[in-house]
Amino acid sequence: MTLSTQAAEVDDDDFREILTQTRAFVRNVVVPREQEIAETNAIPDDIRRAAKDMGLFGYAIPQQWGGLGLNLAQDVELAMEFGYTTLALRSMFGTNNGIAGQVLVNFGTDEQKQQWLEGIASGEVVASFALTEPGAGSNPSGLRTKAVRDGDDWVITGEKRFITNAPLADLFVVFARTRPADDRGPGIAVFLVPAGTDGVEVGSKDAKMGQEGAWTSDVHFDGVRVPASALVGGNEDVGYKAAMVSLARGRVHIAALSVGQAQRALDESVAYAATATQGGTPIGDFQLVQAMLADQQTGVMAGRALVRDAARAWVDETDRRIAPSVAKLYCTEMAGKVADLAVQIHGGTGYMREVPVERIYRDVRLLRLYEGTSEIQRLIIGGGLVKQAQRG
Repeated sequence: MTLSTQAAEVDDDDFREILTQTRAFVRNVVVPREQEIAETNAIPDDIRRAAKDMGLFGYAIPQQWGGLGLNLAQDVELAMEFGYTTLALRSMFGTNNGIAGQVLVNFGTDEQKQQWLEGIASGEVVASFALTEPGAGSNPSGLRTKAVRDGDDWVITGEKRFITNAPLADLFVVFARTRPADDRGPGIAVFLVPAGTDGVEVGSKDAKMGQEGAWTSDVHFDGVRVPASALVGGNEDVGYKAAMVSLARGRVHIAALSVGQAQRALDESVAYAATATQGGTPIGDFQLVQAMLADQQTGVMAGRALVRDAARAWVDETDRRIAPSVAKLYCTEMAGKVADLAVQIHGGTGYMREVPVERIYRDVRLLRLYEGTSEIQRLIIGGGLVKQAQRG
C-alpha cells in the first residue's frame, strides 16, 4: 500500500484515497497491536516499514523534496485518524512532518533542503526538534544552550530535555542562543546537528506516565562543533521565529490528534454502554450514562469543527497565532474530559490495564503540556486579543 501523487498540490480525489488508506492502516493494522506496543514500549519494525512505504514520514513535506505535500487542512484530517490509536504511531513520524521538518521547509537554505529533506520525507532520516531545556519549556526566550562562533564554525554547548525521538534521531534541529536579546533580535539561532557529531550525547529513554512507544530523552551538547552551513537560513536570528511558526502550526496538529483520541474514547464508551449490564439492564439505558455520552459527543463534534476552522485559517493565512492556540487549548482540555468520562462509564473496568480507555486516559494528559501548555495558550489568546484591539 503506497500513498503517491504527481500534482504539486493534492486534489480532493487523491486526498480522499490517502485518507481512506490511512484510516484502514490505523484501524486494521495498528489498533489490533496496541497492547503489543504498550508492553514492548516500541513500534514494531513491520509497522514502521509500512508507514515508510505509505509516505507517512513525509506527508507534510513538499513534493519537490519527495513528500506528499499535504497542506495543514489535509494534515489535520490525517491527524484525527492517527489519534484514533496509540499516540506512539504519530510520534514515530510526527517530528519529521511537523516541528522539526517544518523548520527546514520554511527557513532552510536551498542547500540545506537539498541535503536533508528527501531523507526526512522517506523516513531514512529521523529529525528531532531540540528546543526544550530544564529552564526553558513553553517559552523559548529562556534558552541557555549557547552557540559561539569559532572561525568558520559554531560550537554548541547545552542540555535539552524531553526531546521526542531523540533515541532514534539522525538529525537534531537545535535551538541555541548566540547572544543576549538586543535591538537586532532575540539572539536565538537554530542549527542542523547530525546525531553522530562529536560531543552529542543522548540520554536514556524517559520513563513516562503514558505514551509507551513514543520515545523521549535528554540530549547533551558538549562543545559540539558544526560548520557555518549548519546555521539554518544562514541567519543567527532565524531561530526564534522558526520555533514560533513551527510550534503554532504544530498546535493545530495536536488539537486534531486530541479529537482523534476523544473519538476513540467515545466509541469505546458507547460500545461498552450498549453491552455491559447492571442488574440485567444495559448501562446505556440509564439516563446518567446517556448524559455522559452526550457530553463526550458534544465535545468531539465541537473540537472537530474547531480544528478544521483553525486549519483553514492557517492555510488562508488569515490567523496563524490566535486560532492555533484556541484549537489546542480547547481540544486538549476536551480530550482529557472525554477520557475521564470514558473511565467513569466503564466503572472499575476502565481502571484496568489492557483496557483502551485506561491507556487513553494516561496518554492524553501529555497533550495539555507539549507544544505549549494550556496556560501558555491562554496567554497567547488573551494577549493577542488585547493587542488586536489596541491596534484598532
